[in-house]
Order: sequence, then structure tokens, then C-alpha cells
Amino acid sequence: MGNVLGMARSGLEVRFRPAAADDADVAVPLIYSSGPTAFDYVFTTRDGGDAQAFLRHCFIDGAGEFGWRNHWVGVVDGRVVAVGAGFGADTKWPFTLAAARQIVGHYGMRRALGVIARGLRVESVIRPPDGDMHYLAHLGVLPELRGQGVGRELIDQLIGLARDAGRRRVALDVAVSNPRAEALYRRTGFKVVGERKSRLANERGRVPDHRRMERVID
Repeated sequence: MGNVLGMARSGLEVRFRPAAADDADVAVPLIYSSGPTAFDYVFTTRDGGDAQAFLRHCFIDGAGEFGWRNHWVGVVDGRVVAVGAGFGADTKWPFTLAAARQIVGHYGMRRALGVIARGLRVESVIRPPDGDMHYLAHLGVLPELRGQGVGRELIDQLIGLARDAGRRRVALDVAVSNPRAEALYRRTGFKVVGERKSRLANERGRVPDHRRMERVID
């Protein structure tokens, strides 16, 4: 489903295509914007390790949850304006192995252990997909285009890919501190099915409580 064209309610023509490594300059900040407090909690280190630097390392590497191969981008007039990912439970072990390699490669063994431990703690709040679930993640739109329908087109695109893959249940997580995003997901047919409390905090901030939202694909 490459080069799929969508029309935002503002009249913008948004073309969707699989991401490429060259999209990193725009895509990585958008991925980070989808959950900055959680990313900082896991990937920012006391000695200056930066979450966005790690996400960029992974995106350009291509493999795993944060790699370019796991993402789609929305393009308007040749400019990347949105990014998102969708994946199922079958990615668990490939993503886990890729993440371990990327973390050790980026941080070194000594710092990697702490990053991995924090990542596992965050999974108690933001659970990975299971069963027949198709999970949407890393949804981001350029700030100047938010509220113009681009996010909805992105979600529709990712749900279409899930449908093509034979999935019938789509899920995502949203921070309780992000009511605007939750309102968008409700408008696209998602319903809250649970909420997980967070006690995770460090000097970079506190990971907020998250709500799991699901939608049945028609």
C-alpha cells in the first residue's frame, strides 16, 4: 500500500509511503513527541545520554520498534509532516533482540543495563501488543498542521494496513495528560478499555498514567 493518497479536512493532500532512513530529521522528533516523558525516562541518562539521539540511532539502523522499516510517513508537497507505526504481537522477539543490540551499541554495556531496566518498567504502564491485537504507536504530526485532519488520515492509513494484514482489533495507549490526542482517537472510533497507573519517575520527570484504547476494525 505505498503512495496512498488521503485528503485532510483542511484540503491538504497527504500522501502516505513507507518511511526511509533519509526521513530521520523530521520523523525522529515526531516520534519523540508522541511520548516525550516516557522516552526521557528510559533513554536519557545522567551522564548526558539523549533520548532523541538514541531514537535517531535506531531509526537510521532500520530494525526494531523504532527503525524506519517499522514506520510510515505522511507527505505534503514533498515534505514529511506525519509519522506512525503499527505492529502485532509477532514482533515481540525481533523487536526485543533489535532493541538490545541498539541499546548496547549506543550506550555501551555499563549504561545499557539501566536503560533496559527502565524500559521494562515502562512496559508495566504501556503494555506491548498481545494476541491478535494490532498496535498503533509513535503517532506524530508537525505542530503547525495539528488540528487540520492530518492525524486522522494517518490513523486511517495505519488501520487500513492492519485490515490488509487480517487484523480485527486495533489498540493504542494515550497519556492521561494528553486529552487532545485522546479526543482525536475517540473521534476515530477508539474506546477506553482500561487505565494503568504509573509510579515511574526520575530526575527527567514522571511517566504519566496511560489509558489503553481499542477499536474493532469494520
